[in-house]
Amino acid sequence: MSQAQTLEKIMRRAPNSGKAGSTGRRATPPRVISVTSGKGGVGKSNIVTNLALSLARRNLKVLILDADLNLANVDILLGLTPKFNLHHVFTGEKELREVLIEGPGGIQILPASSGIMELADLTESQRLYFLTEMESLENEVDVLLIDTAAGINNNVLYFNIAAQERIVVLTPEPTSLTDAYALIKVLVNRHDLKRFRFLINQARSEKEALAVFKKLSMVTDRFLGSLSLDYLGYIPYDSKLPQAVRQQRLVSDIFPEAPSSRVFAKLAANLAGEKPLSKDDGNIKFFWQGLFTV
Repeated sequence: MSQAQTLEKIMRRAPNSGKAGSTGRRATPPRVISVTSGKGGVGKSNIVTNLALSLARRNLKVLILDADLNLANVDILLGLTPKFNLHHVFTGEKELREVLIEGPGGIQILPASSGIMELADLTESQRLYFLTEMESLENEVDVLLIDTAAGINNNVLYFNIAAQERIVVLTPEPTSLTDAYALIKVLVNRHDLKRFRFLINQARSEKEALAVFKKLSMVTDRFLGSLSLDYLGYIPYDSKLPQAVRQQRLVSDIFPEAPSSRVFAKLAANLAGEKPLSKDDGNIKFFWQGLFTV
């Protein structure tokens, strides 16, 4: 799609955005949380999807953005087959509402796809069009969960910088800890981020999970200075979780009494009961503006 065609679509969308805005901006802007990791294979997507369902059960409207733009797998975990994805929105071929798919419990998913263009390569008109599309959803979303890719590439950094809150997932494996530290180091030194929240996955006990968190805290304190590091808890090793994955279902859905399901429910309750961080750009529109200007 040419730049002129994209701009034409933006202009056509403007009246719709104005109409939606006539109902008034919500008192509490949507909460934007990235779930990220330095190492792959730590269970981020499982955490995002089960947390989304647990939040939805608390009457919150949840949107998942599958932000692993090269190896998208949220739809696979849920047994869904999206016809369109984020690529079609970036190119202006589809409006965002035509791309969204519904998951269990009414959660909404914005699917990505393998081989999608880098965010840094989008034209200004593509970015503007997508910002307009995201703004149209602002009054319909309570929580936007971002399932980032692993590592420290530009896309991972972009999503973490623009989000209000960052949950770093790690496991008791030493490589998970060192890679998490590498991600945090880049976000602190290059982008001056100071607050991180941690969730330990696949831990055998709280003692093991706390030991992992303590190790990371000691390293960051020694080499990165004073940071705000919050321990959110741990997801216990649970045989029901891989069983649910094999069925392409959520453990919180088919095994609600499983140990991991109970933890997801508790985590959702704790997050829902918090007062969101105060931030001038704490809504979906400005999340995307921040994303495209970093």
